[in-house]
Amino acid sequence: MRVFTKLGAVLCGVALSASVLAADAPQVSIKTTMGEIVIELDQEKAPKTVDNFLKYVKSGFYKGTIFHRVIDGFMIQAGGYDEKLKSKPTRKAIKSESANGLSNLAYTVAMARHDDPHSATSQFFINVADNAGLDRENRVDEGYTVFGKVVEGKEVVDKIKAVVVDDKAGFENIPVTPIVIKSATVVKR
Repeated sequence: MRVFTKLGAVLCGVALSASVLAADAPQVSIKTTMGEIVIELDQEKAPKTVDNFLKYVKSGFYKGTIFHRVIDGFMIQAGGYDEKLKSKPTRKAIKSESANGLSNLAYTVAMARHDDPHSATSQFFINVADNAGLDRENRVDEGYTVFGKVVEGKEVVDKIKAVVVDDKAGFENIPVTPIVIKSATVVKR
């Protein structure tokens, strides 16, 4: 009986520790012209990516950037261009953390990058469908690093994915009416 009591106490302690860790996960509020999206960041599984993202958030980098690529059934992408489609200067690229076990499922947040898997800087995307084809184990390259998930504002993501898009010089699937990030701030809920 004592063994079961001790085992029960240990299991309760593990469960409480896990809930405390989850409660400590940083959250970022992204206020857009279409509403607010709150994302929870996974520091445990993507520490360098989360650190990089938070540096951009805390510096005010995302204010005035737009969602410049919207593909319903796939993803919505932001974090690199202003309303005039001028790119913003970024920090050094970071090393991919795509082997972290997180999958590109609907409403997860991942880093955008170029062909080089270690070229992610400021741009991120929110998956609007299950995109396991972007995961490392399903690709010949590194895949795309998931580092968070939408915890509030899924309806805003759904509104954004449904906007009318067009092509402009150098851009495909760009919203006809710009969707601007008014602010991105670390919040405690």
